[in-house]
Amino acid sequence: MTGQDLRQLLLNKWGHSYDIQIRRIQGKIFVLVMWRYLEQQSFPLSEAEYLDHLHTVANYINAWGGVRQVETYIHHTRERPRTGKAVSIPIELGERASEWMLEDF
Repeated sequence: MTGQDLRQLLLNKWGHSYDIQIRRIQGKIFVLVMWRYLEQQSFPLSEAEYLDHLHTVANYINAWGGVRQVETYIHHTRERPRTGKAVSIPIELGERASEWMLEDF
């Protein structure tokens, strides 16, 4: 998965280039689809900065082996990002969880 693939996944599902964040919450890793998106005038990143950010997020997802988890979740969810409510996608790291828990995001 590339940053562009991730953007296309968001566009296909919700019609906007939503911001994506990675968070560690209570010892678990989540990919959060935030409610702000590139097409808003108030979005703080340029398109190039946004794509660079998505590329970084996609690299983490690839390293975790979570591509299928993210794609499946987005394809099947009925949730949608809305003000103050992100779509939270849990990433199951399996046996490699301890490798990633030391690092802050």
